[in-house]
Amino acid sequence: MAENRGTTGKINLSQNVKEETINLSGQIHHLPCCIKFNDPCFVSQYFKPKLKGMGIDGLTVEEAHFRGRKLQGTTISLPNGYSGFLLTKKTSGKRKACDVSEGNSNNWEMKAKFDELTYWNHDSLPSKDDPFLRSFHWFAVAEALHKPVKAEDLADVDAAPGKN
Repeated sequence: MAENRGTTGKINLSQNVKEETINLSGQIHHLPCCIKFNDPCFVSQYFKPKLKGMGIDGLTVEEAHFRGRKLQGTTISLPNGYSGFLLTKKTSGKRKACDVSEGNSNNWEMKAKFDELTYWNHDSLPSKDDPFLRSFHWFAVAEALHKPVKAEDLADVDAAPGKN
């Protein structure tokens, strides 16, 4: 029986000194569908979001159409300290012998960066209760879980009333 080991790879987020990092903020869209096409295309000719002129839950609503379906969305900033990256698979003629023998071809490099994105809903206005926006709460949870605990924090817990 073959073992499922998964794959390993490398992601290079360092900036190439010769190239300036491309900033795609305002050009990244999270659509509520699957597009089975992975080549360059002239999206800006066909996908033209417009401000709707209203706000809900403090979010500015935008409207667009994709293949005849009305989409309503909003542009959000990523939390402080976080960035999004556009990665491409690194194709290099130079490979180490150990990489080839292990089937390791999962090397990725950063092509662009973004700090904001627009997410879209099919049949509803964007709101703070959308699952996509609610997933951002996990950033705060992860930060709290990985934050170093100080001696004062432990002392405060020990001194808390109602402790058994």
